[in-house]
Amino acid sequence: MSYKVGSLFAGIGGICYGFKQAGCEVLWANEIDKAASKTYRYNFPDHKLIIDDIHNLTKPKDLGQVDIITSGFPCQAFSNAGLKKGFNDPRGNLFLETARFIKATRPKAFLLENVPTLKSHDQGRTFEVIKDVITNQLGYSFKYFVLNSKDYGNIPQARLRIYIVGFRDESKWEEKYNSKTCTKNFNEPIKIPLTKKIQDLLINGKKDDKYYYQTDHPYYPKLKEKMTSYNTFYHWRRVYLREIKSDLCPTLTANMGTGGHNVPLIKDQDGFRKLTPQECVRFQGFPDEFRFPEDVGNSQRYKQAGNSVVVPVIKRIAEEISRVLDIKKG
Repeated sequence: MSYKVGSLFAGIGGICYGFKQAGCEVLWANEIDKAASKTYRYNFPDHKLIIDDIHNLTKPKDLGQVDIITSGFPCQAFSNAGLKKGFNDPRGNLFLETARFIKATRPKAFLLENVPTLKSHDQGRTFEVIKDVITNQLGYSFKYFVLNSKDYGNIPQARLRIYIVGFRDESKWEEKYNSKTCTKNFNEPIKIPLTKKIQDLLINGKKDDKYYYQTDHPYYPKLKEKMTSYNTFYHWRRVYLREIKSDLCPTLTANMGTGGHNVPLIKDQDGFRKLTPQECVRFQGFPDEFRFPEDVGNSQRYKQAGNSVVVPVIKRIAEEISRVLDIKKG
């Protein structure tokens, strides 16, 4: 069965792609960032996209009833890259806006995505608040797991993320072992072989000169000395160049849009260069038909790619949510 999905903090549509590939229908999506919304609309022209602050969406039911709500609520308040202020950061409180939508629309299931440090933030207290809201206040079950894209998405990027799945009226599912609950039947994804290599996701051919370090660049002598392999990534770490010896792309981040040491580097036949934004979304598992609009600048493209999710991982979770919803309906 095809389930209807509502997507909060949709970004450029990584979670939407995963659910769409799993056979679901995205009924509506919400995103506040205008540049990300432009990219989303360019790739999903048929989706109902609401470009607005979630706080202004006071009547969630008016958007259309959905079976599943997804939310990649902003992670900066909980990440190692940020100050980890959690609920003291306005971005951290956006989880409560997600909870408001779940309460108002009562979907059959939800999926939340965030950084793994969400679980340990404030000595675990933040995570306990989230669990309490979902189970005791909303009445949904609460299953979480941390997945690395290299192990669960067949994508050669080291990217750990926490995923939380819950099902309506199943907050006490552990006490109902004989009942046919979605939560009991839901299986976390199992590891799959990593068959894709770095070179499989790089785009062949010479890139625009703006991606290459020219000989007069102050970094160039160090790059020439250290970047000897065509099959690995390198990273500027403020004052030194680091080789990534794991044969993986390092975790792509939103601050790639600021340039400098944030964008992974590779050596190709034409020199030493940064990953292009289009290659970045390939390392997030986006399909090749995904494109950035021409009027979205490179800094925004990098930011959008780094803020997104690994699509094949989302697809696997979406398929499992759909499978157990089918069991319960049957």
